[in-house]
Amino acid sequence: MAKKSISELRTQYLNSERRFLEGPRSRTREFLFVFKVLAEFIKGFRRLHFIGPCITVFGSARFVEGHPFYDKAREMGRAMSDLGFAVITGGGPGIMEAANRGAFENGGRSIGCNIVLPHEQRENPYVNRSVEFRYFFVRKILLVKYSYGFVIMPGGWGTMDEMFEALTLIQTRKIREFPVVLFGREYWKNLIELTEDMIENKTIDAQEIKESLLITDSIEETVAHIRKHSIEAFGLKKGRRIRPMRFIGEWFYPRSA
Repeated sequence: MAKKSISELRTQYLNSERRFLEGPRSRTREFLFVFKVLAEFIKGFRRLHFIGPCITVFGSARFVEGHPFYDKAREMGRAMSDLGFAVITGGGPGIMEAANRGAFENGGRSIGCNIVLPHEQRENPYVNRSVEFRYFFVRKILLVKYSYGFVIMPGGWGTMDEMFEALTLIQTRKIREFPVVLFGREYWKNLIELTEDMIENKTIDAQEIKESLLITDSIEETVAHIRKHSIEAFGLKKGRRIRPMRFIGEWFYPRSA
C-alpha cells in the first residue's frame, strides 16, 4: 500500500478535527479522539521539554522582509536570544520568520511550532527545531507551559487569540508572573482604547494586568520587562537546560516532528 502524501495526511487531520467540532458523535469516535489528543500532548512534551526557557513571539505571516514590523521582529528575536531564551514562533513566514531569524542568526535556539491548516504553511528556514500540531488548543497550552513570556507583534485574529488566552489566564490567576508585551502602539491603538473602555466599565480590573502587560514601541523596554517578570521572578539562569535521560528513552529528538 502506497504511503499517503503530506497533503493527504493534512487533509485527514483537518477533517478529523472538523468532524469533532461539528457536534456529538458516537461514543467510540469521541473516545478514540481523546487518544489522538493525548498523543499530541505527549509529542509536544517530548519535543519542547528540553529546549530550556522560552519566549514566544506572535505576529502576522503577511509582513515581508523589509517591512518595518519584520525588521523589529528580527531585532526582537535577537534581543530575546541575548537574554538566553529560546525563541518560539508559529514557524511560518512574516513576523514568525523574522523573530526566528533574529535568534538563529544570533546563534540562539529557534523553534517553530507549526499548526496544520487548510492552506499549507511553509516552514521558514530559520528554525533549529520544528514541531507540528494538529490541534490549536494543544498548541496553545504547550506554548504557555514552556514559555516564560509572550511578545505580541502586529498581527490579526490569530495573534489576538494567543494574546487574550494569556491575559485571561493571568486575570483568572491560572498563571502568575507571566509577562505579555503588546508591541506597536500605533498599530494596536484601537485595541488599547477598547481595553481602556473595559477598565472604565469595570469589566476588567487594571490591577489584574498592569504588572504583567506592557504596551510599548521599545525593544529596550521589552527586554527590561522580560528580565523583571521572567528571569528575576523565576530565578532563571542563562544556559541552564534539562538534559534528556537516555536510559528512559529520551533520545535526542530530530529537527522536525
